[in-house]
Amino acid sequence: MASDLNHGIGITESIQAIIVSDNGRIANFDEIAADLIDDTIQSIQIAPDGVVTDIYPAAGNEAGKIDLIHDEQRGEISRYSRDHDLTIMQGPFSLKQGGMGIAIRNPVYLKNDAGQEYFWGFTIAIIRVPDIFANSVQALTNFGYDYRLSKTESPLTSQYQEISASAEDMTDPASYEFELCGCSFKLEVMPKEGWNRGDNVGQILIVGILIIILLSGLTGSVLIMEEDRQQLEELSTTDALTGLYNRNGFEKCFWEYRRKNPNQSCVGIQLDIDDFKMINDIYGHVVGDQALQNLAQSMRTAFPANAIYGRNGGDEFTLILTGATCDDVKEQIEAFTASDRSFMYEGMEYYFHISVGYAEYPADTEEADRLLGLADMALYEGKLRGKAKSMRYQKDFDPNRRNRLGFALSDITQHLPGAFLIYKADPENDQILFANQELVTYAGCKNLDEFMQYSKHSFRNLIRSDEQEAVEKSIWQQIQSQAAGTNDFVQFHFVKKDGSTHPVLDHGRIVESNYYGNVFYVLIMDCQLLDEHYD
Repeated sequence: MASDLNHGIGITESIQAIIVSDNGRIANFDEIAADLIDDTIQSIQIAPDGVVTDIYPAAGNEAGKIDLIHDEQRGEISRYSRDHDLTIMQGPFSLKQGGMGIAIRNPVYLKNDAGQEYFWGFTIAIIRVPDIFANSVQALTNFGYDYRLSKTESPLTSQYQEISASAEDMTDPASYEFELCGCSFKLEVMPKEGWNRGDNVGQILIVGILIIILLSGLTGSVLIMEEDRQQLEELSTTDALTGLYNRNGFEKCFWEYRRKNPNQSCVGIQLDIDDFKMINDIYGHVVGDQALQNLAQSMRTAFPANAIYGRNGGDEFTLILTGATCDDVKEQIEAFTASDRSFMYEGMEYYFHISVGYAEYPADTEEADRLLGLADMALYEGKLRGKAKSMRYQKDFDPNRRNRLGFALSDITQHLPGAFLIYKADPENDQILFANQELVTYAGCKNLDEFMQYSKHSFRNLIRSDEQEAVEKSIWQQIQSQAAGTNDFVQFHFVKKDGSTHPVLDHGRIVESNYYGNVFYVLIMDCQLLDEHYD
């Protein structure tokens, strides 16, 4: 029966492995859950920060979206699970769909950029009882035994609750207890006709031995199908979105390669998608996932089969070219970096670019564990020099470059003191590429997705209709003057989502982008506020 329960635990661990490998995200949750669920599982859930956000199947389980950490009935045990990093079981309890259930909650921890662990949330399976024990209890009843299975409600209680039983009264049953997920389970069995019938002594002895073997866990590995074991192993080492190794799988494979080839030269490569956050913000995560999958496939095509491919998480990928030097693969890496890459959005093709950094073992470092760190330094040195290029590690590279770059990007996007947007200037199809939260709020929207939906991705739609022609004329006069980098001021009425219009001053600067052509960086200032403060 412990193996039956382990089936539910295995589901939560499989989802956990995917979340860890993708640095806190799980793409196609419904599809993954559909592959794992069976008749004994009521639902599979994820709860980032302890709040249930996704449930499969959704139908009939809508009421399950709750804050586990602060819930009156579930809060104490959920906090205990979080604080002790312990997979816990709670129940049995009545299911709203009918029958009884037990909740298995597995806490998930990730590491931040500083290497510190933090609580991500829970992966959860709700198992139906006694359904999940059907095979085990059927074996007992077929041999003429009654049974009673009980468990403590949670790790915080010692009181047993009955989960399932085949008889109300049992006289002097044999009992067996085991621990699982902090809870105590007790199975009591006895012959249906009592212990005193002489003609069933041999049967009792045989079945008793089988029960002891079953309950002691010696047959657990036999009861778990080999296919399930292989699936769990693959999930723990493979990135679900791209099919490459996840961080765990990559490190295992790289370690095995180093063990077998301690003196062989190799090239470590770090790469990512330039401006990937902008792709996600503008086109959505589904399109971002498409870009990641395209990049992963191009890695397999461009490099030999004996290479070690991995995805660290997000848009960061890792590659080891075995038995090679930087001089051997320099042209290959440069060609790979320069290759055209694109994704589709609403029937249109958009191109994206990557940056690549690489280093060589043992030429650049005699410590193989430092190889990818040096490649990462080269990657971010290349980004500071213009992106969309490959860069080999040089000994004079500054190891603090990445930290400074990350701070600058975060500071600009999150803390710019003013309403700000970026848009592609095109007379036929202007396109908003980015808007910060202050502009989103000024427009009367809750988030960037709502703002993009309201504006239809067009700067024109933010201008009062009777002023659109004049404003666009001013913009194109600046573009045609070829005065890239100079300032332009335009006044117009900004149209908010609720239909109200407000006079604003548009302070823009035009630049030439390698990816989008003519691009405007624009500050939007409310004229009324300017008059109040600078009259």
